[in-house]
Amino acid sequence: MALTALKRLQAAGAVVRTDRLMVIDYAKPSSEPRLWVFDLDSKQVLFEEPVAHGKNSGGERCVRFSNEPGSLMSSLGVFLTADTYVGKHGLSLRLRGMEKGINDLSMERDIVIHAASYVRRGQSIGRSWGCPAVRPEISRALIESVRGGALLLSYYPEQSWLQESSLTGTAFLNAATPQPLKRH
Repeated sequence: MALTALKRLQAAGAVVRTDRLMVIDYAKPSSEPRLWVFDLDSKQVLFEEPVAHGKNSGGERCVRFSNEPGSLMSSLGVFLTADTYVGKHGLSLRLRGMEKGINDLSMERDIVIHAASYVRRGQSIGRSWGCPAVRPEISRALIESVRGGALLLSYYPEQSWLQESSLTGTAFLNAATPQPLKRH
């Protein structure tokens, strides 16, 4: 799905990096690695990490998503990494949502990749305000490896998003029954 989205963005004239790709699988519990960064040139996995989801998106498992400001939920869909800045969480990376009505308010919502002390390996992790927060030990290296136009696919087997997405398409519908999902 992520490679399809990458090709469709390129065909549409978007400036997108072709050497890096990120995927978050929110169908996995937060205690497991569910964020991957791929080096497409060397065909290697650079990072396999736990990642936080929004506090109103669910407990151990992420089951609700939103594009609304103030929702404190994670968003689904295709993002491109934008610029970095140094804020209260240190080096942070802005995410630009590429899907209208799904995640296009991510810049307004300040959805960014940032370090968070509540993200740890092998245990249930804390919740963000909708940001895909990562472990402080790897945040700088991860952010620097994907800044400036890398594609991030934030995935969950939610049927309406999968059918509506012009970037991922309906050919990738998950045959498994998804977790119950509420959109806000």
